[in-house]
Amino acid sequence: MESLEALVAHIQGLSGSPEELAHLHSLLKQADGDSLRAHAAALVPFLGQLSPGAHSLGYLYLLEACATSGANLRDLAGGDFLVTMADFLTACSADQIRLAPDKFLNVCRVLKDQVMQLNAPIRGIAPLRAAVRKIQASPEQLTPVHADYLLLCLLAKQYKAGLSVLEDDIFEVDQPQDLFLYCYYGGMIYIGLKKFPKALELLHNAVTAPMSSLNAIAVEAYKKYILVSLIQNGQVPSFPKYTSATAQRNLKNHTKIYVDLCTSYGNGRYSDLEIFVESNAAVFQSDNNLGLVKQVLSSMYKRNIQRLTQTYLTLSLEDIARSVQLETPRDAEMHVLRMIEDGEIHATINQKDGMVSFHEDPEQYKSVEMVEHIDSSIQSLTALSKKLASIDENMACDPAYLQKVSSTGRDRGRFDYEDFDTVPHKYNF
Repeated sequence: MESLEALVAHIQGLSGSPEELAHLHSLLKQADGDSLRAHAAALVPFLGQLSPGAHSLGYLYLLEACATSGANLRDLAGGDFLVTMADFLTACSADQIRLAPDKFLNVCRVLKDQVMQLNAPIRGIAPLRAAVRKIQASPEQLTPVHADYLLLCLLAKQYKAGLSVLEDDIFEVDQPQDLFLYCYYGGMIYIGLKKFPKALELLHNAVTAPMSSLNAIAVEAYKKYILVSLIQNGQVPSFPKYTSATAQRNLKNHTKIYVDLCTSYGNGRYSDLEIFVESNAAVFQSDNNLGLVKQVLSSMYKRNIQRLTQTYLTLSLEDIARSVQLETPRDAEMHVLRMIEDGEIHATINQKDGMVSFHEDPEQYKSVEMVEHIDSSIQSLTALSKKLASIDENMACDPAYLQKVSSTGRDRGRFDYEDFDTVPHKYNF
């Protein structure tokens, strides 16, 4: 390998035009490997001679060699190596780092691991958010950095920060595990924000995604999918037809206690559900789902009150309390008021005689706001339809896809899904 001084000089002189970058990339590949990593400590001073923005490709090679050398990163750069990595991810040139995506992802992964070891996940949020945008070819592409970024948002309880990537429509996925983790972590972020419908969408995608063998991420996602479905809708829907046979055959067997919880919930008796939760609290706690389970328990009051609206036009607060197993009419009044405010029921309370009158939904679907909402939904669906048509057309022309279809005689997915390691789930809500 040529001297480090000479290599740095090449980086400084060949970071301009695409042609120069191509030549530099060739030189860096020749110098790369164990030889660079063996000089990790010596590389750090040379980073100070380079600009993360102007010399991004060369800077990345040196930085990645340091980060993956096995050296104690807290000793490098005077203990500021984490800052060095964070500054690079924020300032680097997207065009340059995309020439060496694997090395860029290595730096992102090392930074994520470091901030987790320091128990300071919030320090990695801004750099990884920048890294997502730098490595993406388009906002529709899912990258391996997405899951790491969402994990840090979860650990730091910065749920709103996760929305910066979750609000993108994803259509391009390279690795199946990236999709499972993105949906799982994303669903948990929406749970943290109490946005249960959005959480259900992502958890549903994790549960119904194609898989040839069951993986731990899908199992954990299904547990939370059951709980959030009960909180939001009072029931868990059957698997849709497009769910893989593997998921339909095995998921319920691996989540039996949650399926039993669903059965107990469906019986509508609060006291029975409470006993079930208490007797199985240790299992729910070990899954770190006890917080959600308690929300399921609380939601039964709401569900039972909603059932009463389907039977009665008027009912006293005392009768409501007795029917849904609340302690006092005052408790019933608080629940009814909260449900009215949230738009979950339509009713009025006569404070004088303690009677509740239930009403039909007053929405006439003719207000300006409702028309604008419907129009926006139609436009979104139209755009999605066009996008799906384009994807279908591209797939129909894909030689690898056509070859596989012709060889098997049936339409099959293009990925084989392997078993994944157990997924971290130490989050409680």
